[in-house]
Amino acid sequence: MDSLVRKATHNGVGFLVGLVAACSGPKANEPPPGVSAIPENRAPVHFEYDSLDERPVDSASTRGAPTVIAFVTTWDLMSQAEVDFLVKMAKNDGDRVHYLVVALQEKPDRELVELYLQKLGVQFPGALADPATIAGGGPFGDVHNVPTVVLLDARGRLVWLHPGLARANEIRAAMSGM
Repeated sequence: MDSLVRKATHNGVGFLVGLVAACSGPKANEPPPGVSAIPENRAPVHFEYDSLDERPVDSASTRGAPTVIAFVTTWDLMSQAEVDFLVKMAKNDGDRVHYLVVALQEKPDRELVELYLQKLGVQFPGALADPATIAGGGPFGDVHNVPTVVLLDARGRLVWLHPGLARANEIRAAMSGM
């Protein structure tokens, strides 16, 4: 009986330790929930999207300054809120930060996307995503959870990827570590 009580106590303690470990938050070196971990040794991301005007929307045009790219759709209210955040940030940042909006929509929606960005007061480049990105692939991976915001450093390396609405203070916090 004594060994049975010791075994039950031992199993109960193991269960409690496991439960506490499972319920604890992320470790100090892990990203917060909803934000992807970006490997330290990374190469610049190469991309090129169909620009809605004469300004290029590609990796070469973004070198030299941090770049914020928002993947959006015209029918999603959170995407609209994301674009609103970026419009205000871009007015504040001037040429110190590149901003881009990439619509995950097909070529027949081009005029709709142009009108959408115009009505939201977007002064920075906008583009339509390529077929690979629309299909869930492409250089940034699956960005179908709209909006999705990515941050590239001045060398074009991915430093932050946030699926869902990213508020200005969250984007600024991610930029502060660069």
